[in-house]
Amino acid sequence: MNRYVSPDALTEVIQAFSSDTLVLAISSILPVRPIGKTVKASHKYRQIACSIEEIGIVEPPVVCRDKQTRGTYLLLDGHLRIEVLKDRGQTQVECLVSTDDEAFTYNKRVSRLSAIQEQRMIAKAIERNVPKEKIAKALDINVRSLIRKATLVDGICEEVVSLLKDKMCPMAVFDVLRKMIPIRQIEAAELLINANNYSVGYASAILAGTAQAQLVNPSTPKRIKGMTTEALARMESELTKLQQAITSIQDSYGQDHLHLTVVKGYLSKLVGNTKIARYLEKHQPDFLSEFRNIVQMTSTIASD
Repeated sequence: MNRYVSPDALTEVIQAFSSDTLVLAISSILPVRPIGKTVKASHKYRQIACSIEEIGIVEPPVVCRDKQTRGTYLLLDGHLRIEVLKDRGQTQVECLVSTDDEAFTYNKRVSRLSAIQEQRMIAKAIERNVPKEKIAKALDINVRSLIRKATLVDGICEEVVSLLKDKMCPMAVFDVLRKMIPIRQIEAAELLINANNYSVGYASAILAGTAQAQLVNPSTPKRIKGMTTEALARMESELTKLQQAITSIQDSYGQDHLHLTVVKGYLSKLVGNTKIARYLEKHQPDFLSEFRNIVQMTSTIASD
């Protein structure tokens, strides 16, 4: 039964945070989970420490008031930031005060930056004349690595950048794609997405199966460690057949799925008819068994 909601209540918007930030004593903030020695030795912790040292706190920690102890706050998000500040000897921090005490959203729904998103962030900072040394120090990397990240999509066509912009691809994957001409880059990116496999090994396998004419330097023979020329030629042939099969399936998948859904509905009515079911059980028991299996299917994708 639906609960009646007053029309007046629909105009009220409840804020998730207080309007202003609040400067709090770090000693009054209680973490909801411990930070172990392993975490403090991690690369992520060092990155946050370097970022705070170089540019300060970018995103204030999120706290909520402890209902049991006056003047005390529970830390919902920002445990590593608070720990870094403690290590630096700071006693106060500017915080966002939440009106709710649930920490699930902050701790379980973390959006990771993809390689392309990180490249755009770095490129924009460089464009705004932020010194490369300062950016590198904030990210806890050297300038050479920073330049490599900033030039990640150089030689990559715009269609591939759009396809992979939110995918968690290692940087080395783009080094592999850069060896292919644009049309082949697009095909390779689609293969990565269809397989949901963004590993360097898989990208290298696609490169191995790429014809010489589709490489940026077609006159330079491919050299894949541990693979002979004959094996590379066989892989090219097999990968071409695989791409053709995938394209064929993509073109007909929607129509085939519709047909299967209609057939499943028809068979459901058929085996649900007592007289027909009795007849099939007597004269065609194998058909009846298969029809029932189809009716009970919850997916058209075969299970392993």
